[in-house]
Amino acid sequence: MIKITCIGSGNMGFALMKATAKRADVFFTDVDTEKARHACKQLTSIKLNASVLTSNTEAAEEGDFIFLAVKPQVLSDVLAEITPAVLKRQKTGSAPVLVSMAAGWSIDKIQSAVGQKVPVIRLMPNTPALIGKGMIAMSASPEVPADKLNEYKDILGDIGIVDYLEEHYMDAVTGLSGSGPGFVYLFIEALADGGVRTGLPRDKALSYAAQTVLGAAAMVKETGIHPGELKDMVTSPGGTTIAGIAELENGAFRSTVMKAVEAAWKRSIELG
Repeated sequence: MIKITCIGSGNMGFALMKATAKRADVFFTDVDTEKARHACKQLTSIKLNASVLTSNTEAAEEGDFIFLAVKPQVLSDVLAEITPAVLKRQKTGSAPVLVSMAAGWSIDKIQSAVGQKVPVIRLMPNTPALIGKGMIAMSASPEVPADKLNEYKDILGDIGIVDYLEEHYMDAVTGLSGSGPGFVYLFIEALADGGVRTGLPRDKALSYAAQTVLGAAAMVKETGIHPGELKDMVTSPGGTTIAGIAELENGAFRSTVMKAVEAAWKRSIELG
């Protein structure tokens, strides 16, 4: 059975481990041991294999894939801690694959921190992975064997769409799909607030807003029609929709959204 060790047990790390535990043995380690135990308890309660390890070093010694589910700001410390175990396994021909989702941390930077060209997979998931609707971008170093890469891609299949792309796109992906759910949640909240302002009960407004965004996204995905054309289909001359769009444009809606993605992209670069 494949062993996947996860250093960190936050929301995204847990979401990825929940998916992988269906096809692999999962092990958690965390500076907050109780948090790691809670993550394991959640998985074992639904009959998935999960255990707690005593240290990050043990995670590096045991995992076929070592998932680095920590903040970019602490990744250098974690890598320094696990490097001796990783390099020891590298010398014996059983190198683990390091899997990172730290914004801004390139594969080259991770390898430089370790001091060797170890196998590295870089991911950029997003929070809808928690319900199996994620968008996960993946890049890998040449040291990752093709069979290992395909194996990990298959393991991640239960958390959404996994797309392999060249690493130089990763910061842009971070700004778009990595941070994008936060922008969409804000839009849903604003739509619901608009409904409340015009008289709808709060629960109804939120339900209608969320389903409207879900349905509109499905229209783009399932029809293949450009969003601009879909927008025109619902925008009749002198009607309600064009009145609302005019207000959005008065507020520089599209330009502001583009600037939000750009700001997240720049921050991703800064974190690296």
